[in-house]
Amino acid sequence: MTSDLQPVKPETAQVLIITGMSGAGRTTAAHSLEDLGWYVVDNLPPQLFSTMAQLIGKNPETALKLALVVDVRSKEFFQSLQEAMAQLRTDGAELRVLFLDASDEALVRRFETLRRPHPLQGDGSILDGIAAERDLMVKLRDEAEMMLDTSDFNVHDLSTATTELFTEDGPIVIRLNILSFGFKYGVPQDSNFMADVRFIPNPHWVPGLRHHTGQQSEVSDYVLEQKGVSSFVESYVRMMEPVIEGYRAENKHYATLAFGCTGGKHRSVSITEEIAKRLATFTGVKVKVTHRDMGRE
Repeated sequence: MTSDLQPVKPETAQVLIITGMSGAGRTTAAHSLEDLGWYVVDNLPPQLFSTMAQLIGKNPETALKLALVVDVRSKEFFQSLQEAMAQLRTDGAELRVLFLDASDEALVRRFETLRRPHPLQGDGSILDGIAAERDLMVKLRDEAEMMLDTSDFNVHDLSTATTELFTEDGPIVIRLNILSFGFKYGVPQDSNFMADVRFIPNPHWVPGLRHHTGQQSEVSDYVLEQKGVSSFVESYVRMMEPVIEGYRAENKHYATLAFGCTGGKHRSVSITEEIAKRLATFTGVKVKVTHRDMGRE
């Protein structure tokens, strides 16, 4: 009878498509997944995706986690990729897409450091190649369940981010990266939800608060006590309840919530800390707080 209670190995694997801009870190992310026990395949023709997933599912000694590194450099390849992804879903595979992106400036810097041309630049510049690739990638980027902006990452930062994203530690429903930023430094590319908290009076103009940050009680108390802030925080947290339930139903495991003020030092930091504290009490939710621009001034 005991043998009847043993779990049955499914016929298809979890499948992760790792894609994104050239130079954004696909190879580094793939190596991190290998370290976590994923079976990683680079440059596999899309027509073989379904076959590979089924082969892994039927091999009792192989992990049920298949990562496919995809380099989209032509419209024809993209069409084949879409068809292959549709087939995987038809087969019942748990399919997700991780898209790695970075700013044009960061990508140019990386190609120049490596002294390599962009694969699509042809006789043009590196920026020409990046623009051409972005045109090809726009639909896949929009469809991706997860996106990492690696503009400010080094190799170790990306390895850490990938590991945190795919390490399973208990019944985690979703991982939330709750991010503060300053609009004057640009909006984060990888945010799923973005809120502008510049409606709150700016502590920068209060002499006793200017040199403190939103992590300190002097500033956070000031910010959280302003008119309308309590209602904003409570409404935002309530809004996330059905979102998280929907993510659970759709098997979406990661999201970035971004809060912006002018410089990313006072208001956005205080709001991020407060909302993170509340969302961390949700069952099955793991919260990470990032203050992108604090300390840049």
